[in-house]
Amino acid sequence: MHKRRLGRTNIEISPVVFGGNVFGWTADEQTSFALLDRFVGAGFNAIDTADVYSAWVDGNKGGESEIIIGNWLKRAGVPREDVVIITKVGSEMGPGKKGLKEDWIMEAVEDSLRRLQTDYLDVYLAHWPDPDTDYDETIGAFTRLREQGKVRAIGASNLDAGQLAEALRVAEHTGRARYDVLQPEYNLYDRSGFEGALAELCVEHDIGVITYFSLASGFLTGKYKSAGDAEGQARGGMSRNTSMSAAHAFLQPLKPLRQKQANTPRQSRLHG
Repeated sequence: MHKRRLGRTNIEISPVVFGGNVFGWTADEQTSFALLDRFVGAGFNAIDTADVYSAWVDGNKGGESEIIIGNWLKRAGVPREDVVIITKVGSEMGPGKKGLKEDWIMEAVEDSLRRLQTDYLDVYLAHWPDPDTDYDETIGAFTRLREQGKVRAIGASNLDAGQLAEALRVAEHTGRARYDVLQPEYNLYDRSGFEGALAELCVEHDIGVITYFSLASGFLTGKYKSAGDAEGQARGGMSRNTSMSAAHAFLQPLKPLRQKQANTPRQSRLHG
């Protein structure tokens, strides 16, 4: 499996990252183990999760995905250095347990390490911008974690170009660790949030990019032919803002290409 260096870090990842928000949601532990076994067995190595996954499920409180991944690491016997674990902090985990203030980051990382049954994270991301916390404080906390050996690389998800530029400026001004990884929403259909100024900034500063919703919450697999198809589905609510008629008009020209290459809809959308 050809691997790619993640920005200027010394971390190398496979071209496909497994999104772990399904663990403890649409995939129970046994199913999750089987998926991870096949993923790693095929030569892939990067697994993305977050402390809050999957708190939105009735009866869950957050941390379920990390727990399943940790149990799998212990059961599978995969050498820790052969797997790249990416997780995130910042989403609400309970009263007073959210955001990017230093005290919460230092507490949250210990919780994630315990659930994942590991003593370090390969990549630790700020999940969402926190308007109540200065970048100086957040980056200072992340820098401490790198110095302590608990985190190899830091980054952020869901930043726009202005926010990322400010975070980089603060890191340079203070001499602290900078964001080396960005995780934006990006796929063949939803491209405007990343393409342009944000993508150019990442290229300029050699920031590694890993995306989420790469299949537009399943829409690009072709399984949602109408709004009715999405009703009652686990990810159906995530596709409500997608105009079915406009989206299908967008996908129509790709059918001949897919047929020519004998790809599934999922493969075409990922390679596109």
